[in-house]
Amino acid sequence: MNSLEPTSPARPASESHRQNGTNQAAVLTIIVTSYLMLVVDISIVLTGLPNIQAELGFSHAELSWVQNAYTLAFGGFLLLGARAGDILGRQRMFIAGLTLFTAASMAIGLAPSPTWLLLGRAIQGVGAAILAPSTLALLSIHFAQGHERTRALALYAAAAGVGASLGLVLGGLVAQVISWRVGFFINLPIGIALILGAKRYLVETPLKSGQLDLAGAVSSTLGMSVLVFGIVRSAELGWGDSVTTAALVAGLTLLTFFVIHESGASEPILPLHLFANRERSAAYAARMLFLGGMVGFWFFTTQFLQGVLMYKPLHAGLAFLPTTIPNFVAAVLVPRLTRKFGNARLLAVGLVFAIVGMAWIAQISEHSPYITGIALPMILIGMGQGFALAPLTVAALTDVASEDAGAASGLVNVAHQLGGSLGLSVLVVVFATGGSVAMDASGQLAHHIANTFTASAVMLSISLVLVLSFIVRPRTQLCPQ
Repeated sequence: MNSLEPTSPARPASESHRQNGTNQAAVLTIIVTSYLMLVVDISIVLTGLPNIQAELGFSHAELSWVQNAYTLAFGGFLLLGARAGDILGRQRMFIAGLTLFTAASMAIGLAPSPTWLLLGRAIQGVGAAILAPSTLALLSIHFAQGHERTRALALYAAAAGVGASLGLVLGGLVAQVISWRVGFFINLPIGIALILGAKRYLVETPLKSGQLDLAGAVSSTLGMSVLVFGIVRSAELGWGDSVTTAALVAGLTLLTFFVIHESGASEPILPLHLFANRERSAAYAARMLFLGGMVGFWFFTTQFLQGVLMYKPLHAGLAFLPTTIPNFVAAVLVPRLTRKFGNARLLAVGLVFAIVGMAWIAQISEHSPYITGIALPMILIGMGQGFALAPLTVAALTDVASEDAGAASGLVNVAHQLGGSLGLSVLVVVFATGGSVAMDASGQLAHHIANTFTASAVMLSISLVLVLSFIVRPRTQLCPQ
């Protein structure tokens, strides 16, 4: 999710709006609920994946696009969405993004085919990219700096922790009792209510002059999407397939064009000088690797729980609580632990927890008991994610000039979304090429999923190496004990 700071001219709107007094509760409800809807929608689909696969006929490789179509569009257009909010107004873009997201949710719920569903997920991702940058900015302008804003931000942050668990359990519940489609239909009444509330209670921010870098947004999104398509296609047809090769070449060509274009653009969506700082660059790369490994954990674990252990969707959602609850608790403890141990050390410890948990769960088989084979390593994975994400964000914003704060913050979220998409595509290849063993279908599935967890542990380990080399070590040299 995105968290862009508002521009300073927005304060008068905040003060004018605060004079209404009773409207603040409505404003907070609208903004936090919209953010919660985005967070829930990422996780609600996970426990419904086996049902989606069975009903619409996705292959294992194609199933990854249910997640990737959303995250690629979300990450690819996130910076453009933030820029559009500056130029066209945050309230206007909030409503536009919410409308697109809600309409796409309805279309997904009605999807008669895989193509329809994936197109809806992509449009939903674009809506989220427009909506997300405006949520925190609008919250900040409606609440004065100090106690009011701190309280509002605390509720906003809590939505992320609650949303992950809520989405998994709710997705499992509706998939088991009614249909996975209901998980998308419920966005319709909520979205309509939020749109009406936003028109009534949210004030518009001052508009800025400028231009939208459409060429940069489109080339980066298409480039990454085509690259991921080529990687996923290789899982089924091999690296020698002509379409696979063409997709990989086209993806890399588009991404090269993006870099060249951004270097000469008058108002780039991604200022390339942000990569001049080694610590920031390492933080971006480490975040992509971390999310690549973690998204695979969420994606394949739900298939293990339902396809190997034969859990019902609701039980599968509840089975993730040993991850989501420690994740939330660890995230809450981060400010206190950072003051005591430092940001870099806490980040390294979080990655170690995640690596140990991932290596542990990689030992699973069709005979693994839930408690020792899944739940206990889940606790470590959850703690690792909770301890690592906030410090990774801090490292990515190191020594950022005030004029680059918005772009740097957006880049963190782009790395978050695109890292997950790229990592999942690689893990789909690992799943498909994991080799065959003399087992029944359930045992084969467990074997292939265990291989993806091993690959996830490797990604997390490389992330740790980057953190130790470019974040922990330099700070230790600067501040010897």
